[in-house]
Formats: sequence, structure tokens, C-alpha cells
Amino acid sequence: MIKDKKIVASIEARMTSSRLPGKVLMEINGKPVLEILIDRLKRSKYINEIVIATSSNDADDRIEELGKELNVAVFRGSEDDVLGRVVGAVETLKGDIIVEITGDCPLMDPEVMDSVIEEYIENYPEYDYVTNIGYVENEVREIPIGMDIRVFTFKDLKYISEITDDPEDREHVSLYFFRTGKNKYKLFNIKTPDKWKRNYSVRLALDTKEDFQFIEKIYTELNKINKEFGLEDILNFLDENKELLKINSEVIQKTVSNL
Repeated sequence: MIKDKKIVASIEARMTSSRLPGKVLMEINGKPVLEILIDRLKRSKYINEIVIATSSNDADDRIEELGKELNVAVFRGSEDDVLGRVVGAVETLKGDIIVEITGDCPLMDPEVMDSVIEEYIENYPEYDYVTNIGYVENEVREIPIGMDIRVFTFKDLKYISEITDDPEDREHVSLYFFRTGKNKYKLFNIKTPDKWKRNYSVRLALDTKEDFQFIEKIYTELNKINKEFGLEDILNFLDENKELLKINSEVIQKTVSNL
């Protein structure tokens, strides 16, 4: 049964980001953003183990050190072949189901994540791939950027890794599912509840110094009230402090071709 399978959250993280080098270890209130993310993932009801998939680049030694400090598994592989790196990371833990997370989503809400995992578990094998980011059948994204979750089997990802040499597929781990493989795999985009939607744009991903300033402000203020704050708390806070949205409103999200 799928419910008996091992669920592994894979965090893609490296120090050599092009727009904001070292971003995953930038500190908020004395805590690296990667540690903030890991703390939040540990609150999931479904995840059995977490692995940091980083590169063999010397610059990423610090990421491995943090993983050891936090007692979280670390796998090191190719800097450019992120797909191969994630496959290797999950294979070492003998994972069956992958929850793909990127290290630039430090405010990830475990409730948001669990809603996607639950949809996958309850409907497998009806769906091969469940996400909350849109793209499936040209659906529009409703969840804020920075709350991106993708769930699929290790078996499928390993197969994809063996058949694609496309540079974008190798860089963007699960891209193959909803671009080249969209007619082969059964995809589902989970509906976003109203409590996690707004009629204004919210960007909670960390790619630039403006993103960091925005995330730092949110984390610092909400952490004073509730250390386990979630997306609903973030959005309610922004409803009352919309001027903060200007901090990173000009940041353009990177995209890939032919979506």
C-alpha cells in the first residue's frame, strides 16, 4: 500500500546561486534560512525523513556541516545535474515517495505541504504527480510563490533521469513530468483554499536581497507571536501591512521554456 511507503522530503540547496550567492545560509534572528525551512518541514504529519541534496562544490561544505549539526541527511552530487543529485539523495535513504522542496522556500507551511502529500496518498495510483503550482492543463497558480510542492515516486523520477539529457530537465528536477511527459503521466494540481489565496501577488521565495528583506520582516514579526505560524498567518499579516509587498514586488520569477 502507498501509505506504507517511505516519504522523503528532498531539499535542493547550494551556495552558488546566481542571483544571491550563499542565500540558503543567510541568517534571520541568528538562524540560517535552511535551518528555518528544515524546522518547518519537521512538523509534517507525513514526511519520514529529510535529505539535503547539495553539490560536491567546496562552497557547499558549510551546507553539509549544517546538516550534520541538525542531524539531517546530506547527499552531495553534481552542481548542474540537480535531477541526478536528487535521485542519488533519495536513493541513499531508500525513499519511495519524493516531496520535492527547493532551499529558497524558508517559510514553507507544513500544512500546505501536507495537503499536497495527502492528495497524492489518497489518490495514488490515479495520479503520478501532484502539485500546487499550476501548469497542469494550463491552470493558473493560486498559491504564493515560495509554497511550491511537488510529489511523485522515486521510481518515476529515476526512470526520467535515465531517459532525459535535456539541460532544463536536469536543472529543474520534476520539469519532465509536466512538459515532455505531460501526456504520459497523470498529473493533478490541487485546488488552493481561499484562506491561502489573495487578489494581490505575494512572493515568499528567496532569490534576491529584496526577497530576503521581505522574508526577514515577516519571519521576525510573526515569530514573536507564534513560532509555528503558517501561510494563513502570513497573508493575514500582509493584509494589514500591504506596504511591505513593495519590498520585492519588482523581482521577476525565473521560468523555463515551453510551459
